[in-house]
Amino acid sequence: MTDEEVFKLQHVSKEYKMGQVSVRALQSITCNIEDGEMVVILGPSGSGKSTLLNIMGGMDTPTHGQVYFQNINISTYSAKELTLYRREKIGFVFQFYNLMPNLTARENIELATELVSNPLDLDEILAKVDLKDRANHFPSQMSGGEQQRVAIARAIAKNPVVLLCDEPTGALDYSTGIKVLTLLQEINREMNKTVVIITHNQPIAQMADRIIKLGSGKIVEIIDNKQPLDPSQIRW
Repeated sequence: MTDEEVFKLQHVSKEYKMGQVSVRALQSITCNIEDGEMVVILGPSGSGKSTLLNIMGGMDTPTHGQVYFQNINISTYSAKELTLYRREKIGFVFQFYNLMPNLTARENIELATELVSNPLDLDEILAKVDLKDRANHFPSQMSGGEQQRVAIARAIAKNPVVLLCDEPTGALDYSTGIKVLTLLQEINREMNKTVVIITHNQPIAQMADRIIKLGSGKIVEIIDNKQPLDPSQIRW
């Protein structure tokens, strides 16, 4: 982990119009995420976690405030610039995998590598997620845990700066979830990728270098965790 900031958020707010009503999903969020960190954004449903992740990932823009990525203000980006930013800089992992059902595991990953200028080696990534022998299987032929590992492989094969994970264990049983968290920790530590996990599952926060707690669209607390746990030690 270095002292360089990947993300710097300054007074970020997000409001949505629902008819005549304004809903404030985020209220003056100020925080930073450093290069190589494992960060967990923790909070209950409706606390603003997904909105924050979407803004960091360039899938949404703030109503107020500034978002800096590697010291560049992406909150002023055009739609085209945001598309390129998402494609080149960010790897996304979602709760429900979002794999193409008519493509094999290899083809799903390959599709992502074709979008970027500096992808990682496909076979090395398949080996990293322990799926070399399942590479030619379709999603319907794979377990939930295997599908999530394909999704992680697809995200990391682009060689992104940051991996943004939205409830990555939410659809998995405990033991499969721990395997996925172990893989994310390996990617963070061995590949030096910044990993941000959002979750409502409090025990997962124990594996983070830093925990950002949200409540009602605001930061409740930021905790520096001096002794992150190995996922195998986490219980829920």
